[in-house]
Amino acid sequence: MSRPVTVGVDGSEGSEAALDWAADEAALRGSVLRLVYATRWAEHQLAAMKVSHEDRASEAEGVLAATERRVRDRQPDLVVTADEVEDAPSSVLLAAAAEADLLVVGSHGLGSVRGFIVGSVGQEVVADAQRPVVLVRPGNDGSGSGPTGERNRRKVVLGLDVADVKDELLEFAFDFAGRHSVPLEVVHTWHAPFTERRKAAEDADKASVLSDAVRPFRDRFAAVEVSEVSVPGRAAERLVEAAHDAALVVTGRRRAARGSHIGSVTHALIHHASCPVAVVPHG
Repeated sequence: MSRPVTVGVDGSEGSEAALDWAADEAALRGSVLRLVYATRWAEHQLAAMKVSHEDRASEAEGVLAATERRVRDRQPDLVVTADEVEDAPSSVLLAAAAEADLLVVGSHGLGSVRGFIVGSVGQEVVADAQRPVVLVRPGNDGSGSGPTGERNRRKVVLGLDVADVKDELLEFAFDFAGRHSVPLEVVHTWHAPFTERRKAAEDADKASVLSDAVRPFRDRFAAVEVSEVSVPGRAAERLVEAAHDAALVVTGRRRAARGSHIGSVTHALIHHASCPVAVVPHG
């Protein structure tokens, strides 16, 4: 049985944006959409507030019912499951991610009191999930205005370090672009040398290395339209810029022990990219 597309829901505006994105993605993949609700979200922000089990269950029931209605209006043929879990958001989402094809989470500018992606919770989910995590904020779902989330040929952007190529990132980006029939732009950045002559030599060398890294996936995903961009500059700045007209930007995160650091590039993207961000664990 295939893994579901799983989305964390909590009734917030950011959660709704993530839900819409996840519903469209699940429909495209022919997957089950799994909704998960953590009933102990409040304890992270309001530890002093006493919330009974009954109150938590009642709120969860209301949120999940409204969420399912929203999905039915958007994707009426989608198979949907819903789970209320009485635990903290980070624990719920990490457990859900382990069983998912990908986990989708929302935020309100990464600073909502009620949204899942809040401070340490969001950092932990992105840093520790063993499956890809897609972060979606209101207004940056990367879709068109139609009910099926049309991407309108908007590209997928992949940030790639040619000195440390990870197949997991290339696989995810090519597969996603192929499923959505959109172009893929693979971006590699490097520090610019001081002289123009050296710059020209570096340009040619880096472009050649990038092409070598991408070629096996070009062959496997022949239908995907691919462009390769090798430019001097800071990776975070270049990728945020490239994400301006993208449907999705893909970045990586090394698998490590719990509490691992997500990296400066990924940190910049989840805060500043104007489209959804997929964080793909590797290694």
